[in-house]
Amino acid sequence: MDKRERLQAALQGQAVDRVPVALWRHFPVDDQRPEDLAAATLEFQNLYDFDFVKVTPASSYCLKDWGAEDEWRGDPEGTRDYTRRVVARPEDWGRLKPLDPRAGHLGAQLRALEMIREGLGGKVPFIQTIFSPLSQARNLVGADHLPVHVRQHPAEIKAVLAVIAETTARFVEAAQRTGIDGIFYAVQLASPRVFSEAEYREFGEPYDRQILEAAQDLWLNVLHLHGDDVMFDLAARYAERARVVNWHDRETPPGLAEGQKKFAGAVCGGIRQWETMVRGAPEQVRREARAALEETQGMRFILGTGCVTPVLAPRANLRAAKESVG
Repeated sequence: MDKRERLQAALQGQAVDRVPVALWRHFPVDDQRPEDLAAATLEFQNLYDFDFVKVTPASSYCLKDWGAEDEWRGDPEGTRDYTRRVVARPEDWGRLKPLDPRAGHLGAQLRALEMIREGLGGKVPFIQTIFSPLSQARNLVGADHLPVHVRQHPAEIKAVLAVIAETTARFVEAAQRTGIDGIFYAVQLASPRVFSEAEYREFGEPYDRQILEAAQDLWLNVLHLHGDDVMFDLAARYAERARVVNWHDRETPPGLAEGQKKFAGAVCGGIRQWETMVRGAPEQVRREARAALEETQGMRFILGTGCVTPVLAPRANLRAAKESVG
């Protein structure tokens, strides 16, 4: 099978010649120019030959045109720290207006996708990272402040989430024209540690649905549930446009087999990003991969990590992940 055939068979619960595998990472500093991000992404794929490419820009790519600023300060996952938030007071939300996805930093990300498509030559499916509107709002105001604003200024928050969702949906539509095969939809706040389920249904789910609807014609949409104690059941019910779900399955429930019972598509995970990919040895990577293959029987399954592979993961461990599926 080629990569597309293998992935499509896995999504449909059909037999595969081997289980698909994909890892992805941030490219700090390289993620600030489309040419550098494209080159780094293609180099990583050329090294490990994964079954799909997840394009991983900095989380600020969708916020800089509203005035957000950030810098990389050595975070080992490759993420950047925000140095300027756009929202300091609740009334600041009203200043945000829909953005043109073809201009500014959003337009630069579209150029990166075009270069990645050209570099892959149609041989490798690739997907673009999209952050949920609620996740974007968090980065605009700061993690500690967003729940307070949601509870004290719900009308203002719903108005700005509509603006963010409109911009994001337009970007998804523009990204489709670059040839992407799907989106990696990052939901980062669907956890009772941040919001109640009722709050997430009101301030998260409607806008998640809007973005997933914009991506409905793509065949490789991945839903990523980030963090601990995720609202897996809730997301699995409304995210029917996603074909794959990815979460920290080794650190937080449900496990892979239970996730398959709750979600109609394929599950992606099986390897711990820190304990195994960074601190472990190749044999530990292979052991976790074998356990995941046994748990899922190799069906409706993509081997990966629960989130980004840290930038300091040894090359031998990345190779072991690829080689463990045969």
